[in-house]
Amino acid sequence: MKRYIIKRLFAAVITLLGVTFAVFLTVRLIPGDPAVVIAGPMASAQEVERIRTQLGLDRPFLEQYGTYLSRLVRGDLGVSARTQQPVLREILARLPYTLELALVSGALATVTGVAAGVIAATRRYTLFDYLASFGTLLGVSMPVYWLGLLLIVLFAVRLQWLPAAGAEGLGSIVLPALTLTAYTVALVARMTRATMFEVLEQDYVRTAWAKGLPRRRIIYRHALRNALVPIITVVALQFGALLGGAVLTESVFAWPGIGLLLVDSIFARDFPMVQGIVLVYSTMIILLNLGVDLLYAYIDPRIRYS
Repeated sequence: MKRYIIKRLFAAVITLLGVTFAVFLTVRLIPGDPAVVIAGPMASAQEVERIRTQLGLDRPFLEQYGTYLSRLVRGDLGVSARTQQPVLREILARLPYTLELALVSGALATVTGVAAGVIAATRRYTLFDYLASFGTLLGVSMPVYWLGLLLIVLFAVRLQWLPAAGAEGLGSIVLPALTLTAYTVALVARMTRATMFEVLEQDYVRTAWAKGLPRRRIIYRHALRNALVPIITVVALQFGALLGGAVLTESVFAWPGIGLLLVDSIFARDFPMVQGIVLVYSTMIILLNLGVDLLYAYIDPRIRYS
């Protein structure tokens, strides 16, 4: 197991290196001169050139990338071209909002999705099963931004029950969390239902029924535990998707996380900030996948890594 963890950590470093290069190259292909954007439309040519030199944009591409990597090794993500504040400090100030939104949405989606999937699988071809199938189909088909606007119109504008934007109080997270949860809960419910269908047909489950074991014990201890591995895979992958989907949701609800910061930084051509946020996103997703792989071995003792 130790060798496996070391190999995965080494692979994670290589992956992050590839991510840094891809992002560094991509942000420089975005149309527009960031020095002109930062200086403003009334700035002189000398002022634009001074900002370009300050940002290091007048140097060759590989030299800029090498300088970026050397700073990155020292934990320096650079300085924001827009606010002139350290990138790491601004990301750490916004990151708790994004994690809070993703964790609330992930927990809500997991509990609701697994419960709906288990009930649908154990009561197959009933009214609940048909309603759950229709609800999950609706959930995976609905775009995040459209659902967000729909919830704002209904609960914030017409009913005035919840705030439409910002992060003031517990009520502020309800609409963004529901928007972010819809797709994930549908996917988790569909996966749980399909997997439970398959497990409930296994011989050991039939034997448990034949022995007269309690229904709750058969479903939750024998069937659900063996169905958890693919479900955990979906939940983990969807948590990464929640972090990515937070970019759209935070923009719709003006939620002050790093997703909204990323959008603002792209429009402002703030290269250091965009690179830093993407690097943070990538690191979280890679560590999340590693944690899930290790969790497999705990849930299913038959899984061993060499």
